Amino acid sequence: MAGPREAMTRVSLGTWPTPVERAPRLARALGLDPETFWLKRDDLTGLGAGGNKVRKLEYLCADALGRGAEVLVTSGRTQSNHARITAAAARRLGLRCVLVLGGEEEPTRQGNLLLDALLGARIVWAGPVGDAELDRRVEQVAAELEARGSPSAVIPLGGSNPSGARGYVDCGLELEGQIPGLRHVVVALGTGGTMAGLVAALGPERVLGIDVGATEDPAGRVVALLGGLGDPRERPVLRIRSDQVGPGYGVLTADASRAMSDAAELEGVLLDPVYTAKALSGLRAAVADGDVHPGEPTVFVHTGGLPGLFGHELAAHPEWLGKTDPSAATGGQGNRGHDRAD
Repeated sequence: MAGPREAMTRVSLGTWPTPVERAPRLARALGLDPETFWLKRDDLTGLGAGGNKVRKLEYLCADALGRGAEVLVTSGRTQSNHARITAAAARRLGLRCVLVLGGEEEPTRQGNLLLDALLGARIVWAGPVGDAELDRRVEQVAAELEARGSPSAVIPLGGSNPSGARGYVDCGLELEGQIPGLRHVVVALGTGGTMAGLVAALGPERVLGIDVGATEDPAGRVVALLGGLGDPRERPVLRIRSDQVGPGYGVLTADASRAMSDAAELEGVLLDPVYTAKALSGLRAAVADGDVHPGEPTVFVHTGGLPGLFGHELAAHPEWLGKTDPSAATGGQGNRGHDRAD
């Protein structure tokens, strides 16, 4: 049995810094100045099809290796971006990976499930359970592995704990160096780790989180994570928009559909329907109501998630793009397969 390794703060998993790119045609469509709008391409982090989880896992995996782990165990829903990147991180580091997924096993593997299989992850299907039961099942699987002599480390849902959030402190510092005078950083808000790290680095006044409906109390989660990062503010005033959730988490809204089409057709940039599309539509709304002004240096953080598109209902119904109310076609049910933590 392997013993604990020498303590590491961080392991190298991604390609840094990720680029910032101008998107002039998209800027005009959003009502922004093309000279002061950029995309932060955290979809290009390199590992396992990329995405924001790579930054978090550099710290979470260092913790796991320091404890002598041979297996990473984490959770998500059927089309979890986080699960896919955790499996890729495990393979990069010579570890095994077990994914405890909420839902029922599907007859065919598409999107992230196909990549999970390619990465050799073992999947344990937990059935249609809530997040609390999913967490319990993860702990149970980890305990079973330990009992069989396989030291394991639990990676939290979405990588959202203070250790994982440190990855987005790094991102905030990168942005400071890339865009002096930066005024607004706009990002999708799921379980809060990405936004918390950016707020810790840049301050709450510069970070705008677009709630996608993944949790009941996104602001509370961000505040709790900031406390774990040692943020001195007792209750910072956070900038969070919750007007883009629509009928529910994972449901494609008309505004998100428009955002996906605009990014693709104007800049060749591909968004996912659950996170980045709603975040970009939130930026458009922020410009429209004066929260973000043209001429103020503004960055949209592209957090990845593209593989999940191919497991979303939209993949079978691309005609929904640009529709006035695409959610009507799903009966308001959305995409239950996506991880609420991405």
